[in-house]
Amino acid sequence: MNIRNKPIKIWRFFSTIFLPLISAMVLFWVLMKPTMPDAALMLLLMGGTALVTSIFAYMAYRFGWIHQAPGIRWILMGGYAGASLLIFLNTWIIARLMFASAHDLQLATVLLFFAGGIAVSVGYFLSEAITDRINILSDAFKNISNGKLNIRVQVDGKDEMASLAALFNEMSTQLEEAQKKQKELEALRSDLIAWVGHDLRTPMTSIRAILEALADGMVDDPETVKRYLQTAQRDICSLSYLIDDLFEMSQIDAGGMKLDIEIHSISDLVSDTIESFSKIAEEAGVTLDGHLTADANMIAMDVQKIGRVFSNLVSNAIRHTAQGGKIEILVERRPDCLGIRICDTGEGIRETDLPHVFERFYRGEKSRNRSTGGSGLGLAISKGIVEAHGGEINVESRFEEGTCFTFCLPTENNVAIT
Repeated sequence: MNIRNKPIKIWRFFSTIFLPLISAMVLFWVLMKPTMPDAALMLLLMGGTALVTSIFAYMAYRFGWIHQAPGIRWILMGGYAGASLLIFLNTWIIARLMFASAHDLQLATVLLFFAGGIAVSVGYFLSEAITDRINILSDAFKNISNGKLNIRVQVDGKDEMASLAALFNEMSTQLEEAQKKQKELEALRSDLIAWVGHDLRTPMTSIRAILEALADGMVDDPETVKRYLQTAQRDICSLSYLIDDLFEMSQIDAGGMKLDIEIHSISDLVSDTIESFSKIAEEAGVTLDGHLTADANMIAMDVQKIGRVFSNLVSNAIRHTAQGGKIEILVERRPDCLGIRICDTGEGIRETDLPHVFERFYRGEKSRNRSTGGSGLGLAISKGIVEAHGGEINVESRFEEGTCFTFCLPTENNVAIT
């Protein structure tokens, strides 16, 4: 997308030229009390100068002559030199008409020439100050294009150049942060490949060994055969869950998650979740319970997707809660949403891991094995599902004290559907 310069309005351009003319004529009339011929002559001189100046300046702007200059320094110097020349000509003509003495005219000419030279010299130093700041920004942009994103420029003053320098620093900071996040994401993706490869290879190796043993007739005891088949079935379920996670995550990344929004009972979903995990919780020695307020029941949602969120959070809670611990599912009606809290008295989350728990492919150090954790996609998937419903999910945790995951589902009819 190309952003073009905003065109200068003609009336504004010419008003800036003729305003000094009008002001000078008024001041000349008030101070000098000239006769009409003198006033007419002064108006003719200044008006002609203003007209020629405005026409030339507007044509230089309109036809892009100003853009052909080799640098801003030359544009500024040209402006100072042109203004000095116009002042010199106007004043010299008036002095020639007013001064009777040739000596006075020559003296005025020398003074005017000196004043014009001083103006151009001052203009040169001012233009140098501006172009130096531009060159500093230009060098900084070159460094950015070469990949040096830690470049910052000094912000001096309160003018447009200072604003531009501040914007440059903000841009370079954002680029540096984006590059850092990209590198972190690439590292996480690399780790994911290793984790997924491990999680796929381990059950596949187990299944292959079981099938080879059965096919070769190495196992003929019915109880052993049954135990082998149960192990293979468990490994196949593990593979299925992992593949489902990867597929779900790919849908979230592609923005293609489809929701089947209908009115469902949240209390039934809580009951189903508790029933599904009751045996697992009992084997782990963990108490699993649920509480709902009287007005928290029916809500528009994709019951299968939200059920997936419940399953992910409850299974995580059971996995990281020691024997004798407790897990509670709390549901309450809030002014603009239905609030669900899943709290446990487990080991909690380390402070260094807490900001990253919802990141894709992230797993804390304590969960990088199949016995304590999966691929690190469960919480990222839960976050994607909740946000697809127009809600949000958060976590609060204290290490070795417990964790609470909280998510809200909007109660409005216009539920966000991706």
